[in-house]
Amino acid sequence: MNAQDLKNSILQLAIQGKLVEQRQEEGNAKELIKEIKAEKERLIKEKKIKKEKPLAEIAESDIPFEIPESWEWVRLSDVIDVRDGTHDTPRYVTEGIPLVTSKNLINGTIDFDNVKLISFEDAEKINKRSNVDNGDILFAMIGSIGNPVLVKKDREFSIKNMALFKTININLFNMEYLFWYLEKEQDIMKKKATGGVQSFVSLSFLRAYLIPIPPLAEQKRIVAKIEDLMPYIEKYGTAHSKLEAFNKKFPEDMQKSILQYAIQGKLVEQREEDGTAEELYKKIQEEKEKLVKEKKIKKEKPLAEITDDEVPFEIPESWKWVRLGNLFSVSTGLTPAKTNPLFHENGDIPWITSSQTGELKIEKANNFITKFAIENTNIKIYPKHTLLIAMYGQGKTRGQISELLIDATINQACAALENIVAEENLRKYILYFQIYNYDVSRTGAEGSAQPNLNLDKVRNILVPLPPLEEQKRIVAKIEEMLPYCQQLVK
Repeated sequence: MNAQDLKNSILQLAIQGKLVEQRQEEGNAKELIKEIKAEKERLIKEKKIKKEKPLAEIAESDIPFEIPESWEWVRLSDVIDVRDGTHDTPRYVTEGIPLVTSKNLINGTIDFDNVKLISFEDAEKINKRSNVDNGDILFAMIGSIGNPVLVKKDREFSIKNMALFKTININLFNMEYLFWYLEKEQDIMKKKATGGVQSFVSLSFLRAYLIPIPPLAEQKRIVAKIEDLMPYIEKYGTAHSKLEAFNKKFPEDMQKSILQYAIQGKLVEQREEDGTAEELYKKIQEEKEKLVKEKKIKKEKPLAEITDDEVPFEIPESWKWVRLGNLFSVSTGLTPAKTNPLFHENGDIPWITSSQTGELKIEKANNFITKFAIENTNIKIYPKHTLLIAMYGQGKTRGQISELLIDATINQACAALENIVAEENLRKYILYFQIYNYDVSRTGAEGSAQPNLNLDKVRNILVPLPPLEEQKRIVAKIEEMLPYCQQLVK
């Protein structure tokens, strides 16, 4: 997947209503479209914009994909004033006003270095029909179709052979949302273009083109999320030319960037109604005390208070720095003596070693022990969904985290994190946190011939803890985005 494909994938999620969540309090697009149409009628009556021919009703067969219930499909001309520039060729002069054509639209900007000039009189005539204002969008209609530009006007100019999208009311529609929509749709428009030697799309084609409209507040959130993600696409684009040499490194960096945003509270927004991590932390401690009294888990030595010097980065106010051992019951397994055949031969009880933690989800064991081994040692069977962190091992092993999807025993090289509270999102959040924290864990390992973390170091791992509801949103967003990182290596 190249950078453009990745960008298109993100934009496709955006225009399908899958990049940010929908919020009931933001209303629906139907109400918004009524307001825009009413405003358009007012401007037509005041002769500020021209009345256009009525557009055909949108048939179900016209709709290319499903959108959220709060969104609406409309034609571009329903919500935007769609015009075009001159199609004539004015006389060029050595000093005058720039005449911007399709070839001057480059990478979202206007290239004024290679532009021809026309007289002030000709520019004035053109601008009576298609005066470009700040915040308008230019779109090439002939030849190199597309290349939308959101105008940031710092000089006067006129336009030729291109569409001009003007807002009906800047307070009713987000032009940046339209810009990103056109960025995504331009390839589809090119395929639908007509013409032989030089392809083109007509003004009527653009006016009738379908666009999915979210509520205004959601439009703004979609734009903000896209703009958050674009720097990563640019980084990928720079790296793509060297992809053969670095075909694993960039996706890993991309994944790490996503996970870093997640654990720093920057991947999803904070919401006051989610409460605080302190409330969740207290709940876990109360449940832990209860399980200790019921002798379901062992009482562990209290962990040291977290000092300011230990904290590696800032987190949102509603979050809390905690130690891993205060969120889970942390223990380890053992290795039944290999010299005793009664412990291993013909065994059918799964026994997981640290080498298997390279699998993110452990669905089956590579090794087994016998029921006799269970009955004659202190080895414990851990329930499925227990998290395992490899403590020993050369190479990449130590620091790796896995989730058991089976009940299994483990060897002494694994630390097992058992749930104190049955919260799936907490477990998943910690899984993704430790994937990010892998290098930090390895740095803390001790030993030379066989570096190890040991249980004490695992218990003392620092975790930035969000409120539970935010964890849920973080996990959902990570699981939505990480598959794209995996696609980068294909």
